Amino acid sequence: MIINILAGGPEDHLPDLYQYTETDAIWVGVDRGVYHLLKKNIKPEIAFGDFDSVSQDELSFIESQVAELKRYQPIKDETDTELALNWALEQKPKTIRLFGATGGRIDHLFANVQLLFNPLKSEQDADILLIDRYNEIFLKAPGMYKIKKQAKKKYISFVPLTLDITDLTLTGFKYPLKNRHISLGSTLCISNELVSDYGTFSFSEGILIVIRSHD
Repeated sequence: MIINILAGGPEDHLPDLYQYTETDAIWVGVDRGVYHLLKKNIKPEIAFGDFDSVSQDELSFIESQVAELKRYQPIKDETDTELALNWALEQKPKTIRLFGATGGRIDHLFANVQLLFNPLKSEQDADILLIDRYNEIFLKAPGMYKIKKQAKKKYISFVPLTLDITDLTLTGFKYPLKNRHISLGSTLCISNELVSDYGTFSFSEGILIVIRSHD
C-alpha cells in the first residue's frame, strides 16, 4: 500500500500529482492541501487539519466532498502534517509520500524533514519520501543501500541529521568516498552525481538525509 499525503504548502512547489495516482495509492489531505486535491479532482479518503488556512466557503466545499474529516483546534501539540503522518504509519504502508511540505515557512520545512525520522524511531519498515517539484528527500539509518540514476534528478546530496556519520562509502558516484567520517555542518557530500545506472552508499553510524534534486 502507498499513502500519498498532500500538506498545505505553496502550489507552485508541487510536482505533477497525477503521476502518483496509482491504483493502490491512498490520498490524504492536510488543511489547505485538501482543497488543492479536490481542485485537481483527486478525492482524499481522509483529511486532517484545523483548517485555519481556508475560507469558510472552501471549508464548506471540503466538508461536502470528504467523507472522513478529522478537524482539530488550532492550539495543539502536533502540526496537522504530523497528525496525518501518524495516521498513515498506523496503516502499515510500504511507502508514504509527503507533498506540499516545502516552500513557504522555513520552520515548517525543518519540522517536516524531521518528521521523516518517525518510522526510524519506531523501527517501522515504511519508506517516507518528501517530494516537491525540484527535490526528493528521505532518511536512512546505518546500512548499505542501492540507488538508481534518475535523469530528471541528477544531483544526489548526503547531509548528516545527527552529529556524526561514520564510515560513509559511496560507489558508482562522480565523487566516490571510502569509510569517511562526516560531521554535522559538513558540505562535503553536496551535489554528487551517479556515473552509472546504479550506485551504492553505506555507513555504520548516524542518520543520513538523502536529497535527490535538479536545478
